[in-house]
Amino acid sequence: MFQAILIENDKQGYRTTLSRIDDAQLPPASVSLDVLFSGLNYKDALAIENKAPIIRQFPMVPGIDFVGRVTSSRHPRWRPGDLAILTGYGVGESHWGGLAGKASADGDWLVALPEALTPADAMAIGTAGLTAMLCLMTLEKQGITPQQGEVLVTGASGGVGSFAVWLLAKAGYRVIASTGRPDDSEYLLNTLGASRIIPRETLNKPAKPLAKEQWAAAIDTVGSHTLSNVLAGTARYGVVAACGMAQGLDLPASVAPFILRAVTLAGVDSVMCPMHRRQQAWERLASLCDSEHLRRMTKTIPLASAISHADDLLRGQVRGRLVVDCYSSAEPSV
Repeated sequence: MFQAILIENDKQGYRTTLSRIDDAQLPPASVSLDVLFSGLNYKDALAIENKAPIIRQFPMVPGIDFVGRVTSSRHPRWRPGDLAILTGYGVGESHWGGLAGKASADGDWLVALPEALTPADAMAIGTAGLTAMLCLMTLEKQGITPQQGEVLVTGASGGVGSFAVWLLAKAGYRVIASTGRPDDSEYLLNTLGASRIIPRETLNKPAKPLAKEQWAAAIDTVGSHTLSNVLAGTARYGVVAACGMAQGLDLPASVAPFILRAVTLAGVDSVMCPMHRRQQAWERLASLCDSEHLRRMTKTIPLASAISHADDLLRGQVRGRLVVDCYSSAEPSV
């Protein structure tokens, strides 16, 4: 038996509980793992609180990322005792995820834990850090360099935004951090390395077709009107990497930034990202991240607290990333 956050939707309605589950109920897959750490992500919170149709089938264990120790394997790449990271691939949506003491997965979905990272480090980074790194790599691929000007990050106090600010600063970029939480100013400037801060309210209203050129590039985690304003304020030949929808899925924008300033809007997907690109991103993350700094960007909670923290996350009351310790509170197998 093991503990898990379980989401059910049947005649009794939609409900999320901390449950005890028999090992035999794990979905069949080539690799089985003991989950060490998972993360509580925005998408997980939406599923737990039933705020969006995240779950594809029921019952479901949420948790779109985790790091675990392999306990059994029918996959040639993995042996018992190996440490592996899983992010994306529909885990926590259509396949049971990581907010549990145990998990199963297709071996092709797993990335080996880099030697420079501890399991706790890996989930302090998690989907948020991976997504931020993929955004940085996208800007670099499009030719954006630190010499071209400032880079804007929206939702800078959130999981992806925090990592984006930090990674950009470490890579030598001057970062404008957009946040709706003035109390986070010192954290963004002194801990993460932002150069300056602008209030969220300057970007979240309906946008004009074009605005003053204010940043050479941007990483947007918000979508909707915010992304429209980001595009309108991007300098000629700039690039915007879009990876989030916290404000909404709509994009009420003009074509003016694209045809008058040759701005590029590049989507970033961390769910089905090709394995070679995932591995490249994790290698770079391992070379840049250190445990002490990661601890300052995260809060660790027990599995039993994940449900109660979901509402805080959706209301924007969480700074950085929530790491869920699934191992310390795990029940012994019987």
